[in-house]
Amino acid sequence: MFEVGGNKFTRHLKKFYQLITEVQVKTTEKIQINHTSYKQATMKEELIVKVLQVLRINMSWMTWNLFLAFIPLALSVWLFRIRRNRSWLWWLGFLVFYAFLPNAPYLLTDVIHLIEDIRQIQSVWIITLVLIPVYILVILGGFEAYVISLINWGYYLHRIGKSQWILWVELITHFLCAVGVYWGRFLRFNSWDFITQPDAVLTKGVEEILGKQPLVIIAITFVVLAGLYWIMKRVTLGLRQSQSGIDIKSQQTNSNTPNV
Repeated sequence: MFEVGGNKFTRHLKKFYQLITEVQVKTTEKIQINHTSYKQATMKEELIVKVLQVLRINMSWMTWNLFLAFIPLALSVWLFRIRRNRSWLWWLGFLVFYAFLPNAPYLLTDVIHLIEDIRQIQSVWIITLVLIPVYILVILGGFEAYVISLINWGYYLHRIGKSQWILWVELITHFLCAVGVYWGRFLRFNSWDFITQPDAVLTKGVEEILGKQPLVIIAITFVVLAGLYWIMKRVTLGLRQSQSGIDIKSQQTNSNTPNV
């Protein structure tokens, strides 16, 4: 009788130990799961913070560079679309226009910041869905300002009967902007340096571009500007023509619609 009771006690004791072991295992698993979840949440928070920091830093220089790119665009509208007579004020605005024009294609070189941001974030989804679209919008916005500025310049030449000059003016402008982009990216000159330190621009700037490596960089930049401009000009003019065609059709439809 004592042996039977002892066996029952032993079995209950074993079950109790098994129950304790199972509870310990489940508790450990829950702790590991919670630790993993906490670690993943912490990594997500750190990633979000890092992305916000990168975007905040980028937005400062992106906004400033876009502002500089839109200055020649605004001047081109005033010089070539609105202003009629070429007074001293027109020529002053024309010089300022060419001084600030390289800022528009300069945004193409800001792709180097994208490489640095990719190294910092290291998240394929964030890079694909956030960083790259932001950079594309900024770079395209700056270059489109360049394209529209030259289209307005060509419109002015056509209006004064100098259509044969448009191609040469575009090529010369591409070359001058290629030099300006080199000065800005490698020599860190700004548009207002023509006024604040013209001697440095003329001496150091001219000396630098006479070297073999600067000439190669300027030549490559010229080819890139000319090629991208040729593509974007046709896209821009095509969109304008399609928009004007839609406006004409809508006007015709409205004119054919009887008044009620």
